[in-house]
Amino acid sequence: MYHILVCDDERDIVSALKIYLRDYTVHEAYTGKEALNILAREPIQLILLDIMMPEMDGITALAHIRETSNVPVILLTAKSEDSDKVLGLDVGADDYITKPFNPVEVLARVRSQLRRYLQLGGGNIPAGKLRCGGIELDDEAKLVTLDGEPVALTPKEYDILHLLMRSPGKVFSPAEIYQQVWQEMPLSAERTVAVHIRHLREKLEHDPAEPRWLKVVWGKGYKMEVEK
Repeated sequence: MYHILVCDDERDIVSALKIYLRDYTVHEAYTGKEALNILAREPIQLILLDIMMPEMDGITALAHIRETSNVPVILLTAKSEDSDKVLGLDVGADDYITKPFNPVEVLARVRSQLRRYLQLGGGNIPAGKLRCGGIELDDEAKLVTLDGEPVALTPKEYDILHLLMRSPGKVFSPAEIYQQVWQEMPLSAERTVAVHIRHLREKLEHDPAEPRWLKVVWGKGYKMEVEK
């Protein structure tokens, strides 16, 4: 599960954002200094950062963040802070959201920035985890997430995905997949594997009809596309 840092001096706003982001691990901060301290010790993948705060404002905190990290930062701004929005973007903010928040917009912008960050290779992948774009597989927890959100897979779907993600770019024939996942002679491998691949695409691809990651190599088999 992805870790998001929410920093705003108004506790009601932090609480509201925590509800919107309930599918993520949310870390709370109420000043720029607190945000920097949390970033130094936690595996943060995205920051929601208010501009107007005591002790250290959001622009100053952002400047410090950019000295050591390229983690996505979305500024939380009031309508009257247009000049601060521009300054924040110049300093290194990736996006901004204007108060009052629309929950749908907050989630859309968070998912978009997380997807972009991970597809560009941002963040470190902990041991025991595999990642391809926004798809992450944690084999210790037996958990698969898409853009930070858990995805429910059947045991066979999980095993197929794990096999493909362990060897990105390698083409596995239906018979090879069937033998390794079912551990039986592949008597009906092609049809059985094709059905499971289709279900995986429906759950993990943003456009199952034009899959980006779970690719078919006609006449050969299936592979997990290598990230460019």
